[in-house]
Amino acid sequence: MAAEILINIRPNETRVAYVESSSLMDLKIERRSSPTLVGTIHRGIVTRVLPGMQAAFVDIGLDKAAFLYVGDIMTEENKNFFNDNEEDDVSKSDQEDIRPSREIKTPIQDLIKDGQHLMVQVAKDPLGTKGARITTHISLPGRGIVYMPFVKHIGISRKIEDETEKERLKKIIQKINPAGGVIVRTASEGATEETLRADIDYLDRLGKEIQKNFEKKKAAGLVHSELDVELRALRDLMNEDVTTVWVDEAEAYKRVSKFVTQLMPKYKHNIIFYEEKKPLFDLYDIDLEISRATERKVWLKSGGYIVIDEAEALVVIDVNTGKYVGKKDLEDTILKTNLEAVKEVAHQLRVRNAGGIIIIDFIDMEKEVHREQVMQAMSEELKKDRSRTNIVSMSELGLVEMTRKRIRPSVVKTLCEPCSYCDGKGYIKRKSTIANEIFRDIEREVGLIENKRKNLIIHCHGDIVDWIYEEENDMLEYLEKKFGHSVAFKIEPTYHLEQYEIFD
Repeated sequence: MAAEILINIRPNETRVAYVESSSLMDLKIERRSSPTLVGTIHRGIVTRVLPGMQAAFVDIGLDKAAFLYVGDIMTEENKNFFNDNEEDDVSKSDQEDIRPSREIKTPIQDLIKDGQHLMVQVAKDPLGTKGARITTHISLPGRGIVYMPFVKHIGISRKIEDETEKERLKKIIQKINPAGGVIVRTASEGATEETLRADIDYLDRLGKEIQKNFEKKKAAGLVHSELDVELRALRDLMNEDVTTVWVDEAEAYKRVSKFVTQLMPKYKHNIIFYEEKKPLFDLYDIDLEISRATERKVWLKSGGYIVIDEAEALVVIDVNTGKYVGKKDLEDTILKTNLEAVKEVAHQLRVRNAGGIIIIDFIDMEKEVHREQVMQAMSEELKKDRSRTNIVSMSELGLVEMTRKRIRPSVVKTLCEPCSYCDGKGYIKRKSTIANEIFRDIEREVGLIENKRKNLIIHCHGDIVDWIYEEENDMLEYLEKKFGHSVAFKIEPTYHLEQYEIFD
């Protein structure tokens, strides 16, 4: 299926879009002010070991301490064992964090101690109030392999389905006999021994250089940084299907051309400098797609819609028929809406880079065959996703639970910030609610006033004053009559709608 990669570079931001059949399939946005840390390697200093959580906080030179779980610490009992998932194609999420298949039986307090220096790699960017997630299982991604300098392991991408090819690649790696571990990526299908050896030699030299830099550095901080986002995207997304890579900035075009010529010379003629006046992303209305990806409600072509709410570690998606009334019967209308929603949900998860636990509330279906149809469609759509997903069967309530690997903030977290007015709650109190709170506080305040004739002055937002005089005047008169105090209001234009103060 024909695909294109669009690289839009500006001084403050780089955006990379992977487009397949004119449809946006993958999106990466990185801002100069907040670059991703995933894949970077640091000298870390353990600041606090938490036996109760079997984890530790590690200073890696950032504002927030990073988080190291016991299962992410390399030990003799896990260094040579990896679960089958780690043989998946790491290009699905730029770089998978390598995790051992065996549970760590040794308590964390027996593995590391406060003040200890460790070489660590960032597996997940800081998210919300959480610091970066780190691991001591160092992995270096190349075009054709992922190299692990401190373990002995050979793995083959599961996306290479031909068993004969898998065996051939495994024998080549065994013949090369690298000093470290190797996971062969999908891009190496059909690769020669010479190509694989060159990849391994380069990454082995890089690993030794990183080790030297680590030993030289005495304080906590960066030891090795990852490639720029545009080069990283090409390393991981470039394949036989990509016919053109558009780059809209001259210096970046030279850098990309050099990178591709060195790493993947057969694709060097696919790199094109985009010189048109029309913005590059307007070729496929990608800015419109990005705009939709920041909306809470996303409309379906039929007239139905989905609502997406994103919390720190949970994404909830609700499916609704909306304006769609169908043609045959209710069950048919519901099935068609759910099937259409499946495609849009999978698309939005990819574009938004939403991850963690995801709950999808499909419209209730009475027929079991329809439930199975929706689940099958969901499984097929998720196969297009480069990030690892795991889907659970539909519950009796029509809820589908799934997980999607998340290593970077979502598009919403990257492009948006919590509303400064509602503080991210998504709502504010009604005027009537605030008025009633003021009335109750007046009653409390009156009991503390010794002078029974003293006036009360309420400082609050002008909209609240208007509401009280227009809708709650009877209540105001009741309080003044009951307690023998007059109540006056002073409008404070700078106050938040929910903010008020009572003075006597």
